[in-house]
Amino acid sequence: MNSVEQNKLNELKSKVFSSFFWNLLEKGGSQAIALIVQIVLARLLAPSDFGMMAIMVVFINVGNVLVQSGLNTAIVQKEQLETNDMSTAFWMSFAIAAALYILLFFASPLIAEFYSIPSLVAPLRVLCLVFITNSLYSIQVALITREFQFKKIFKATITAITISGASGIAISALGGGIWGLVFQQLLYSIISAIMITLQTKWLPRLSFRTKSARELYGFGWKLLVSGVIDTIYDSASDLIVGKQFSVAQLGFFNQGKKYPQALGATLDATIQPIMLSTVSRVQSSIEDAKGIVRRALKSASFVIMPTMIYAAIAAPSLISLLLGDQWLPAVPYFQAFCIIYAFLPIHSTNLQAINALGRSDWFLKLEIIKKSYGLLVLLFTAFVIKDIDAICIGLIATNIISTFVNAYPNRKLLHYPYKEQLLDLLPIIFCTSMSAFAGTVAPIAFFPEAHPLFCAILQFLIMGGAFILLSCLFKVDTLQFMRDELGRIKKSKSN
Repeated sequence: MNSVEQNKLNELKSKVFSSFFWNLLEKGGSQAIALIVQIVLARLLAPSDFGMMAIMVVFINVGNVLVQSGLNTAIVQKEQLETNDMSTAFWMSFAIAAALYILLFFASPLIAEFYSIPSLVAPLRVLCLVFITNSLYSIQVALITREFQFKKIFKATITAITISGASGIAISALGGGIWGLVFQQLLYSIISAIMITLQTKWLPRLSFRTKSARELYGFGWKLLVSGVIDTIYDSASDLIVGKQFSVAQLGFFNQGKKYPQALGATLDATIQPIMLSTVSRVQSSIEDAKGIVRRALKSASFVIMPTMIYAAIAAPSLISLLLGDQWLPAVPYFQAFCIIYAFLPIHSTNLQAINALGRSDWFLKLEIIKKSYGLLVLLFTAFVIKDIDAICIGLIATNIISTFVNAYPNRKLLHYPYKEQLLDLLPIIFCTSMSAFAGTVAPIAFFPEAHPLFCAILQFLIMGGAFILLSCLFKVDTLQFMRDELGRIKKSKSN
């Protein structure tokens, strides 16, 4: 590598770590506010309200994937991007959003009848408006991601979630019930659209190029199919629990999933979108791409694995303290999903690498394979065993198997096989396991009747301290890497 290429790579790395900082603030700050909002709402609303919302969100999530149609990732990944590409992508998203709204508007009574919840019709029809509002700024978000301008997303997200959260709480406190959750989601989308548009100052032209549409969909359609399959599969458990069991039981199950999912996704999302943009810029060099992917995998795992396992062992205290004792039936589900999301870095790092290298064909194949055996396990545990705990065990098992499936293509694409990835993660897994053991045993042995707040803090201090100590003793290189990078960022800001 000559000096010019090295300088470009160093400049790219500088952008990456600056973007990581703002992306971390955006994800962490927004989720912190969202957590506070959800805690307050959980104390104002009944489990059945959250169960009804979980059913509606399934259709909203699938619809949002269809609205984006893989176009966001195609915009980020495309090496030479033209103005007509962005306008074409915008109008495609808007047209799909309008069609979906009309479809679900008329389908709402059928969905309500299927779940025997007549009151579902009106809230679902209003909530579906997010298809329209989301389509108005999804392309702008892709442009921001492409240019590493995550500070703009940070401002928009914090503003939107604060205003929408306060509004949702006010409506719920006044006895609005499910409408508090509905308007919270709708206002968040509207405010985000306004803030992102004002900051990017990009508006679509009244133009549509068939060539651009073909190029974008040539990459994006596989991601669209993959996204739909993934979203339906992830939501299938909610749909099945809501139908096979009670809506209140779905409320406990969904709440148990929601917080680990938000925590894991927040930590992971501070790294992965940046990695997609970075790898796409060095995809011609397998060695450089592998180095970035390897570092992203280890860095994300170093943060996410111990955090999720801590949340699992402290679940009874955390839920009692934050949501109240009425939500304690959600503890087993909370713990199960913490274990599932502890492995999130392996999934997302490998999949983002495949996307960044332009191999969306592999992405689609993997989704079909994983969801095929995952759905079989889910159906068996729900309709044959007929037990929610069995559903959770099945989800954990299929999640672990899927780490191998997702890593398989990078054996050839990046010369980074699953075995090498596990060897890279082995020190982190060991330190997490040993520190989790200490965090579990010590409070039970010495403070069996401790207050939930004291117990949660004690487990955090013991497990966190043990994890850092073991990382130092076994010289886990990720710890030193993070120290060096934090020092470099601090130094660059002071200069």
